[in-house]
Amino acid sequence: MSHTPVMLAEVMTHLRPAPGEVHLDGTFGGGGYASAILEAGATLYALDRDPEAIARGAALAARFPGRLHLICARFGEMLRVMAESGVTALDGVVLDLGVSSFQLDQPERGFSFRAEGPLDMRMGREGVTAADLVNTLPERELADLLWELGEERHARRIAKAIVAARPLASTIALAEVIRSVVPRDPSGIDPATRSFQALRIRVNDELGELERGLDAALSLLAPGGRLVVVAFHSLEDRIVKQRFRAAAGRLPGASRHDPRALQAEPPPARFRLLTPRAERPSAAECRANPRARSARLRAIARLAEAA
Repeated sequence: MSHTPVMLAEVMTHLRPAPGEVHLDGTFGGGGYASAILEAGATLYALDRDPEAIARGAALAARFPGRLHLICARFGEMLRVMAESGVTALDGVVLDLGVSSFQLDQPERGFSFRAEGPLDMRMGREGVTAADLVNTLPERELADLLWELGEERHARRIAKAIVAARPLASTIALAEVIRSVVPRDPSGIDPATRSFQALRIRVNDELGELERGLDAALSLLAPGGRLVVVAFHSLEDRIVKQRFRAAAGRLPGASRHDPRALQAEPPPARFRLLTPRAERPSAAECRANPRARSARLRAIARLAEAA
């Protein structure tokens, strides 16, 4: 099974790993970014909540003895993990959000609506499954989930059809229920896409994990340290954009009628945006790797003079 890291050249341009530096890859996955960071000479702590991903990293660890530390953990736990590892500051952090190619290509993991598999969708091995949500949530809560996390405009229609078809146990069964009530999109996007995305995000608490991970990464960056995030969903990218702008002091100005406008100058920003706007993959990369099409990259650096 092959793995092609998305926007690898752009990630490395912003991350700039160097010998003697300490970096963290919060989403090890197939090890694409990790390999490039290690080849640049840096020491790397690689996290992944999926035990299978950590097991796959054994060969890479053997290539770089003493410089790759593989840890099965969520990136939202990096403060605890780094403290336990005796690391107080990082020169770089990279987060590649969403489901990995390995997870998507394994039908038994239940992420894909294109292959028969159980309604699981857990990136790790703990917590509720997609089947739990599909078969137990009240219709209104299910519709709200699909609308809020999948931006699915047919959410109420889909929720009603799912409740009527319960119990549902497989990916194909769920996808067929969705397709039966949602008109095919002229763009060619499968009608089940947004619903499966919403369920996956809820099962893995991906937005909450992202918020915790961003806060942790920003607090761990050493002066001059860089944080690079590759997102594939508008909700994820919005969170990254807002966190980065706040860290760089790019908050909207207060109204002249707001008492805060009369206060002294705000404290100096401790970070600098490396990407004023999200960067997108090249047309050539999208042709070679269709999964890169929705990628948005943002990067930020702690100012060298900041403590």
